[in-house]
Amino acid sequence: MGADPGYGYNASTARLAQQAEMKGTQRYFVLMGLNCASCAAKMEDEVKKIKGVKFASLDFATKRLIISAYNKRELDEITNKAAEVIKGIEPDVKIAVDRGAKGRFSSEEDVVNKKELIRLGAAAVLFATALGFELSFWSEFVLFLTSYLLAGGKVLWKAVKNIFRGQVFDENFLMSVATIGAFAIRQYPEGVAVMLFFEIGEFFQDMAVNRSRRSISALMDIRPDYANLKVGDEVKTVSPEMVKLGDIIVVKPGEKVPLDGVVIEGRSMVDTSAITGESLPREVEAGSEILGGFINQNGLLSVRVTKNYGESTVAKILDMVQNASSKKAPTEHFITKFARYYTPVVVFGALAVALIPPLFIEGASFSQWIYRALVFLVISCPCALVISIPLSFFGGIGGASRRGILVKGGNYLEALNNVDTVVFDKTGTLTRGVFKVTDVIPAEGYSSDEVLALAAHAEVFSNHPIAVSILKAYGKEVDKELVQNYEEIFGHGVKVTLDRKKILSGESSLAPKRAVPVLGRGWEILAGNSKLMKKEKIAGYHEIDAAGTVVHVAYNRTYAGCIVISDEVKKDSKRAVKALKARGIRRIVMLTGDSKTVGERVAKELGIDRVYSELLPQHKVEQVERLQRKIRSKGKLVFVGDGINDAPVLARADVGVAMGAAGSDAAIEAADVVLMTDNPYQLVDALQVADKTKSIVWQNIIFSLGVKGIVLALGAVGIATMWAAVFADVGVALIAVLNATRAIGGVGRKKQGVGFSV
Repeated sequence: MGADPGYGYNASTARLAQQAEMKGTQRYFVLMGLNCASCAAKMEDEVKKIKGVKFASLDFATKRLIISAYNKRELDEITNKAAEVIKGIEPDVKIAVDRGAKGRFSSEEDVVNKKELIRLGAAAVLFATALGFELSFWSEFVLFLTSYLLAGGKVLWKAVKNIFRGQVFDENFLMSVATIGAFAIRQYPEGVAVMLFFEIGEFFQDMAVNRSRRSISALMDIRPDYANLKVGDEVKTVSPEMVKLGDIIVVKPGEKVPLDGVVIEGRSMVDTSAITGESLPREVEAGSEILGGFINQNGLLSVRVTKNYGESTVAKILDMVQNASSKKAPTEHFITKFARYYTPVVVFGALAVALIPPLFIEGASFSQWIYRALVFLVISCPCALVISIPLSFFGGIGGASRRGILVKGGNYLEALNNVDTVVFDKTGTLTRGVFKVTDVIPAEGYSSDEVLALAAHAEVFSNHPIAVSILKAYGKEVDKELVQNYEEIFGHGVKVTLDRKKILSGESSLAPKRAVPVLGRGWEILAGNSKLMKKEKIAGYHEIDAAGTVVHVAYNRTYAGCIVISDEVKKDSKRAVKALKARGIRRIVMLTGDSKTVGERVAKELGIDRVYSELLPQHKVEQVERLQRKIRSKGKLVFVGDGINDAPVLARADVGVAMGAAGSDAAIEAADVVLMTDNPYQLVDALQVADKTKSIVWQNIIFSLGVKGIVLALGAVGIATMWAAVFADVGVALIAVLNATRAIGGVGRKKQGVGFSV
């Protein structure tokens, strides 16, 4: 998408507000031309102070401004005031409606500015001429001054405007004072050189930042451009937002699947890596589910749409990723606060260096110590930190996204560095959730077939995996009309009432010989866990010790028997647990609603430290809270789950991780991290990405402060020159930015014989 004609803030704020994407009381904008990290921090602070603002976040890495208001009616006024604040701090910034990464970074501001190159080139030629030729004092002075104004005129003008706005301590003021000071003590070459190389460094720094933004965003922007909608015998190209539920779309070879749906015609291999991070293509055919963001590789597919664009997987992923930058890591907040105090301290330190030694040290000249003070000023800007730290977290989130791991904020990415306890749900997380009936144990007077028949009638309206496995084992068609009342008892099982007349007349496969009427309600079947049997006080019930999930069946208040169902452990579960222990995770716990026997069997097989069985959803929350109280200082608890009943626990954990491919929408919404495959080993990958991001962040912090500290010390004793100071400012910032882009990568690993790295 190219630049929008409305990008310039010429239209009224109200018009922009009408165009903006809205989620309740939130609006989203992008600040075109925002290249000053410290300015971004100031803008965020000032916007937060506007009356009526509930939440505001401006992320320098994405240039994205999010404004949330308490009252939707106040949004226009708040947006107007926010625009005034932004223009007051950076007049050249243009406010635009956020149109995603393509509109955000493929604009004219990312094209090399020829005017800037001509300006800096002319300044460099004049500077070289003044240095390389023997000229008179005034000729040399004019060349130096012209070169200085040509290179730094924009910086000087910004400094003057900012002083009148009360914004003194920024890089424009510091560079202006330092270079004017150099001219004042007749150090013309160094004054010009500092300004010229500062501007050249800023130019290349902006290019590096924009390139990093674009490459990271390109990874995460999986937005489909169009959909081929089938209308009668014609196929029309439309926006994905225009496609309705139940419509048929055609996906040609090489095209991106625009919406979630079910294949109704065709067969093909699809590349799922943009969504799941899996390198191997997946085969789809008629009846296969397909997600938006997959890429069709060879065959022609007809797909029936099952979700509108706003509810589709690709839209949810985009929303998660785009909003991730608003949740900043504690390190980002610390660096922002640090920068506010660091610059003024260095400025007053420079003032002390310039004035105190000449007054108290015999033979010390003001010009000598002023020069040393100017070195202080040149390196006092904390740009390297303020730019590179958020860019590192942005890159880490992008790198994780490339591996099929969606992290909803830098704060969660940083929290993954301090994991003390990992808690897993069992079914669908560590096990496949694909159940199979392995044994039927009838009570006295019942046969195995009768127990299966009763259970099948009880579970006929359920889509739970256990119910599906029972119906599959029964293998016959169940007469749904026989079931008069169906009641699901949360956390226990199901209760159904049957049509007594049909049973007594022999129209049903259920034999009436042992049927005892349940006072005017026909006949009753109960199917569920041991808690259900105890709750209903079923006659003849007794505990069964079996290696699997046990479904107890009662017929007319009498125990009929039980069905044993086994769930297969995922092949990567054991490897994941082993890798987590190798990383030093102190405790690995499993929570399950299954029986104690099943829970302990799975825990022993996987090497899990502790298992808590027969838990209802509220009990899982209580158990997680108890585990949190036992965690060491600064340690975090991670919960990994997939079902709708895991949503409360995911929200309660320090970091909630949802299994995205098969997980419920509720679990994905409640989670802080989403693993887009059903592979629990992706949690280890997420921890590796978090480790690498943390390493890069601290490399930048130590490198930036270390170099600046050394040059400050050398400048104070007269060893470091302004040339060294320029490197300590712009050079260090550029190196830190380039280092931050490494966060987009990741540790390579081998999987199923295919090597891939991020």
